[in-house]
Amino acid sequence: MVLFRPLCKYVARVERLRDIVPTVREAIKAAKSGCPGPVFVEFPVDVLYPYELVVKEIGFNPNAKGFIQKALNFYLRCHVSRQFGNAWLQQTITPLPTNVPMPKSEQIQEIVQLVKSAKRPVLLIGSQATLPPVKPSDLVKAVEALGCPVFLGGMARGLLGKDHPLQMRQVRKDALKDADLTILAGTVCDFRLSYGRTLSKKSKIVALNRNYSQLTKNEKAFWNSNVSVQADVATSLVQVANSLGSNHSKPTEWVKTLREKDDEKEAANAKKMEQKLSNGFLNPLNFLKTLDQSLPDDAILVADGGDFVGSAAYIVRPRGPLQWLDPGAFGTLGVWWRFCSRCQTVYPKRPVYIIWGDGSCGYSLMEYDTFARHK
Repeated sequence: MVLFRPLCKYVARVERLRDIVPTVREAIKAAKSGCPGPVFVEFPVDVLYPYELVVKEIGFNPNAKGFIQKALNFYLRCHVSRQFGNAWLQQTITPLPTNVPMPKSEQIQEIVQLVKSAKRPVLLIGSQATLPPVKPSDLVKAVEALGCPVFLGGMARGLLGKDHPLQMRQVRKDALKDADLTILAGTVCDFRLSYGRTLSKKSKIVALNRNYSQLTKNEKAFWNSNVSVQADVATSLVQVANSLGSNHSKPTEWVKTLREKDDEKEAANAKKMEQKLSNGFLNPLNFLKTLDQSLPDDAILVADGGDFVGSAAYIVRPRGPLQWLDPGAFGTLGVWWRFCSRCQTVYPKRPVYIIWGDGSCGYSLMEYDTFARHK
């Protein structure tokens, strides 16, 4: 249990059968509240066996004569009574309400004023923006209402579809350098943003995140926020968009400038994709380009790897929201087969593609045997 506490939001051990339902309800609530994360519930083996088997195997001595044997029988009866007592009483099994932090109206108004005064805003959207309660379609409308250039990361990839005019892919560094307002919508200032050092010192910064630790990561060391809001990311963006109204002046010239730079970078990358490698091996960039051109609109992409997936993130374009799954920032390789099997279970008629790096392959190649045995 000590091993799991630093890694999990909730850790518990079930010692009585009547505690199974309330413990699992609390675990699910903890997993889904705030910033979703892992929980751990231990079920000791003695709560998994039926009553009759436990009574039979626990070691009662029906012919106990001495004090010690009778005392042991008494202890064992008390243990069984405690373990199974009230186990069959009716219990509430409906999910407990989750706790999702919401923005305050004054925080939203602060952000609105910054957006109105900005000439070169940039919006960085991370995985948290895809979480309920806001639907992806409503988030897309909010992003379009803001009208600023967007960079997507993590599971937010695909939010705007394949070729949305606001989404940029190749010029994030240039955009952050010239921006006068940077909105970190679920994006964390870790190694992916050089711990915040890529953010312009001249830019106003708005940080939105459900988790306080992620919200303030490396702040004061390499960057400083003007507005920090610990709240649901998508809800915050929707409220900002609604407060701006239909008369909001969108930075169309700024979007046009970045679009031209992004297209130039895309063209330069396209030339690299066509190059033949001197060793005669397959050009991975060309392969990813070919894959992108052949993807159906309902494809679900499971990207599991390191450098190969890093390249795929800039070349392969998910066709819609929640159609990109990857191991996350810490490179927990080998998750592809779990993602794929669950995706195929939920969407049996949709194609699921694996973008698979060699490291992940080394961790989990044997899972093909699992698929073969359980197909």
